[in-house]
Amino acid sequence: MVVGGFAVIQHGFTRATEDIDLLVDGALDNQARVKQALEILPDKAVRELGDDDLRDWLVVRVADEVVVDLMQFACGIDYAEAIGDTQTIDIQGVPIPFASPRLLLRMKQTRREKDELDRQFLEGKLRSEQS
Repeated sequence: MVVGGFAVIQHGFTRATEDIDLLVDGALDNQARVKQALEILPDKAVRELGDDDLRDWLVVRVADEVVVDLMQFACGIDYAEAIGDTQTIDIQGVPIPFASPRLLLRMKQTRREKDELDRQFLEGKLRSEQS
């Protein structure tokens, strides 16, 4: 599931981001599928990941031509909790789950300046959707 900056951008907020943040199910079989999917990246940096990296680290960075951050939790929210609050977007024929604005707002409860700006956007978006 796409979370973080790219998810905020997908919901309409124009801002820069340097990586793709993915919230993933930590089950070993799913980790294997995630690694296999990231094999498409040109430098094959995913091959450097250990079998226990997702379990042992909060964020696992795959620094390839595109930087991908893998997480089992985002602000204490795991994949199982988050998957019920997504919006699936079709990109070039591939359905991709993105965190909803409501879920992103829960995940953006940090002190970082960019998260404050994201929160302001998401709060406004949620207010306008309720009107």
